[in-house]
Amino acid sequence: MENVTHVARGLLGIVVLIGITVLFSSNRRAINWRVVLVGMVLQFLFAGIVIYFRPARAVVEWVGAIFVNLLGFTNEGVKFLFGSLADQEKHGVVFAIGILPSIIFFSAFSSALYYLGILQKIVYLFAWVMARTMKLSGPESLSASANIFLGQTEAPLLIKPYLPGMTRSELLCIMTGGMATIAGAVMIAYISFLGGADPQQQILFATHLITASVISAPAALLVSKIMLPQTESVERDLVIAKDKIGSNLLDAICVGTTDGLKLAVNVGAMLIVFTALVALVNAVFGWVGSPHALAFDGKEFLSYPGLNATIERVTGGTFKTFSLEFVLGVIYAPIAWLIGIDSRDILLSGSLLGTRTVLNEFVAYLQMSQVKAAGTFADPRTVIIMTYALCGFANFVSIGIQVGGIGAIAPNQRETLARLGVKAMIGGSIACFLTACVAGMLV
Repeated sequence: MENVTHVARGLLGIVVLIGITVLFSSNRRAINWRVVLVGMVLQFLFAGIVIYFRPARAVVEWVGAIFVNLLGFTNEGVKFLFGSLADQEKHGVVFAIGILPSIIFFSAFSSALYYLGILQKIVYLFAWVMARTMKLSGPESLSASANIFLGQTEAPLLIKPYLPGMTRSELLCIMTGGMATIAGAVMIAYISFLGGADPQQQILFATHLITASVISAPAALLVSKIMLPQTESVERDLVIAKDKIGSNLLDAICVGTTDGLKLAVNVGAMLIVFTALVALVNAVFGWVGSPHALAFDGKEFLSYPGLNATIERVTGGTFKTFSLEFVLGVIYAPIAWLIGIDSRDILLSGSLLGTRTVLNEFVAYLQMSQVKAAGTFADPRTVIIMTYALCGFANFVSIGIQVGGIGAIAPNQRETLARLGVKAMIGGSIACFLTACVAGMLV
């Protein structure tokens, strides 16, 4: 009976989310519902194969184990550089030492795979499946597939020659794909967040994160084609650009290391700033939520009871004060319910969904890892569903990153990219929520 309820909630969530996407469509009459249907089938097919087909799950778990091993290899380099400071048993997890270096190492490793042509072959396989089944253009299918492994500005490099002549629909598809998935370099950090020091937990969450990124690709394609249907003729051939990263393998590793360092420093800087801003906003909200009284000559003549006591009572102790997390939780609670979150966890989950959109997914995953470690979630399924729901770059900062990054490759498209930014962010969020619905039905 419980499984039937999960399936019903998931189907309702999918219908509502697709309905919301239709509301944002710029040309509802031109929507190709075959693309939507095939995209949803591919989501269930990819997820079902991983979850229920043991050989496929074994392969994904093997890939997840490689990610976990890469964490171990990173630690060797960290120990060499930082010595005893890298000992988590003595000092706990020092974020700058224990997490950020994994981004640098995986970026270098990805560049090596790219130079050797291995990554392109894997990307081509996924792109071939989606291009043939969804009947989309070759370049947008390649970019969506590349986003499974690469970041939102690196993936478009695979289709660099096509970018200047792409239609608005194709550009939105590329942007939405970037928003709906995460790069391997940050995925490895999230594995560390959610899995902690337990290798089995690390492999478990690596498997879910990889699956989430894979099934988000067709989700992003179907959402973008609802929001901005393709009406012009497009390039159907699947041809990956031949550009190499670096002049040789060692140079590629050096380039990847430098890019990873920039990303790690950027992530660290954003966490410092956003964490401080959240603290600042919560300090203001905390003052608003606290009781106050004005007195004159020893007599109280105006009192304000505050909101904190009411919020704690209404939320059953989930939130004890008026805070940014509470506000975001209330706003995003309906979405949390739609994707299958237990009613006891919808406010807390809604807060994490809001944090991902307003700030970024790095902050949201970090907060979720803390909630998970504290055992605050009432339903164990919540962590899994939220792992899928947060697995994307859909936030306001990413709009600027995409306009700047993709615009540098195709300067003539910069104005169009800027106009499509908010739409891509909304589409990326909806795609992540669709994958969470699928996960909630199958897990």
